[in-house]
Amino acid sequence: MTAPFVTTVGGHQLFVRDWGTGPTMLFLAGAGMDSRLWGGAMAALNAQGIRTIACDRRGHGRSSDPGQLDYDMLADDLAAIIAALDLHDLVLAAHSGAGGEAIRYVTRHGSDRIRHLVLVGATGPCPLQGPNNPEGVPPAAVEQLMAELAGNLAGWIDRNAAPFAPDVSPRLVDWLGGMMLDVSRRILLDFQRAIFTADFRAEAAALPLPVTILHGDRDASAPIDQSAHRYAAIVPDARLIVYEGAPHGLMFTHCDRFCRDLMAVL
Repeated sequence: MTAPFVTTVGGHQLFVRDWGTGPTMLFLAGAGMDSRLWGGAMAALNAQGIRTIACDRRGHGRSSDPGQLDYDMLADDLAAIIAALDLHDLVLAAHSGAGGEAIRYVTRHGSDRIRHLVLVGATGPCPLQGPNNPEGVPPAAVEQLMAELAGNLAGWIDRNAAPFAPDVSPRLVDWLGGMMLDVSRRILLDFQRAIFTADFRAEAAALPLPVTILHGDRDASAPIDQSAHRYAAIVPDARLIVYEGAPHGLMFTHCDRFCRDLMAVL
């Protein structure tokens, strides 16, 4: 590792923010977001004696762009970061589509280095409609979204910024939109397709560690009945904490409560 980057087996570089000392929490942002998403929460936890780490996944933020992404690749990238920093007894907090990233890491690399998983507004466990998942998103709707992300990303952001974090500063909304526009389009499309097509039901049911689920009941990106409630029913050692009136971006709209809940886990 040449700080602040980790070089993976494939040769691409992942940017890492590593702040403070003490018990450690590693944050994973959702699709289109990078490590900057967690700045407020990371600083608040630092003030409580917590070491906080966040990374830019491939094609996001300051990390390099290998032009391809799937959940296995993301899990292996995360393993490279955890190994390079020699992290142990780790609390792993994953937002939105990064929930699958964290789950796949445990599937592929085990849970020896992680003592607790926190799913924050996590998508899944099986978003796509199918014969054994009739309540999922219809394939035609997924293809419509993918076409819009490819050809009119700015318009999609304009329509979805308010549901992500309503009643926040317009400057914050613009900043988040700019962050998403900066992401490699190829990587963003690959990640969104992976989110919709992955089925984490069996992997979630086999998780061998405690899982805390933090989820807003007004989450438009990951509706609570299709995501958090299903994870809570599947994961053997799960605790669901519902944020009343909270959206997908609850780390902004409910930051104080969010940080208190993370401290309780730590």
